[in-house]
Amino acid sequence: MKPWNEYIKRKLKSEMVKRGISNDELVQRLDRIGVEMSKSSLVNKISRGSFSAAFLIQCLYVIGCHEIEIEEPLSMVAENPVKYKKSKKKS
Repeated sequence: MKPWNEYIKRKLKSEMVKRGISNDELVQRLDRIGVEMSKSSLVNKISRGSFSAAFLIQCLYVIGCHEIEIEEPLSMVAENPVKYKKSKKKS
């Protein structure tokens, strides 16, 4: 996944968590403004991180987020995996 897609996915999830909004609640709130989708469709769309700017704004609007801070996207990427050495078994 591209760093910007990963960044915006994490940003949306973070804003939901700050406000205590579950996926179920987000589906209901989006429905109130005419955006109909199932919970599984919403979860898939957010997990892909490749949704439109319009969808992002709709989500932020319905959860009550009127300001977001844009940080460096690369600082949010996962850490490098740690490589472990295999130990030799004693006979």
